[in-house]
Amino acid sequence: MTRSRIPATTATAVLALALTALGTGGADAADPHVAPGGNFDLSVWQLQEPVGSPGKPTTIPSSRLQGANGYQDAYFYTDTRDGAMTFWAPEKGVTTPNSKYARSELREMNRDGSAADWALSGNHRMSATLRVVSVTKNVCVGQIHLGSGGSSTKPLVELYYHAGGDIVLGTEDSPAGGQTQHPVGHVSPGKTWSYTIAVSGGNTIDLTVNGTTTHYAIPSSFKPYKQYFKAGSYNQSSSDSTTNGARVAFYGLTLSHG
Repeated sequence: MTRSRIPATTATAVLALALTALGTGGADAADPHVAPGGNFDLSVWQLQEPVGSPGKPTTIPSSRLQGANGYQDAYFYTDTRDGAMTFWAPEKGVTTPNSKYARSELREMNRDGSAADWALSGNHRMSATLRVVSVTKNVCVGQIHLGSGGSSTKPLVELYYHAGGDIVLGTEDSPAGGQTQHPVGHVSPGKTWSYTIAVSGGNTIDLTVNGTTTHYAIPSSFKPYKQYFKAGSYNQSSSDSTTNGARVAFYGLTLSHG
């Protein structure tokens, strides 16, 4: 891993620059009286919630998420105080067959309604400005996940926020499993921060957290796989509690491919 640092600036300036780059507006620009689809471009996302039947969480298609009157409920909603797109994932909830943790999370889609499934070659970027409102242990707030190309159901990378404020990137060692943890920053609980997860040239993961960028080589074993982005609240703890969990508020979320 190589590490490069962008010149220091104030936290306020970093946030302002991030919001400008995101282009979806910040807390001051968002309308707190509309569904998340009224403030965010959800035409390229599908929502998975921690409800449904065992092993089959409920998914909400993009067509239902879009617009000021789009879908929202107790797990995915606009915070009426600041307009944040908010995700709630309790410790007890319906999970996918390959995970023991519940999630309220967006999955990248194409604008025609098909599942996004892009090659590592080229440049791909997801940027977000967010705040972890509450978390029991830690929560994954963004990831690149393996798509078609093999049988693995692993993520390529996962970005975690821990209860004490540490931000950690997990990079998968191979499609067979094993994850290496990289501390990448610290943000006090309840404070707003920003990240960009990017793939450049098919060989490198570029992660930027509040203006500091780090780089991680992509193992060649991942090259046969296509990928897609995910963002939201993928809780990393489980119990019988429906009141403990991870609540994450997003003030900006955008994708780009080139």
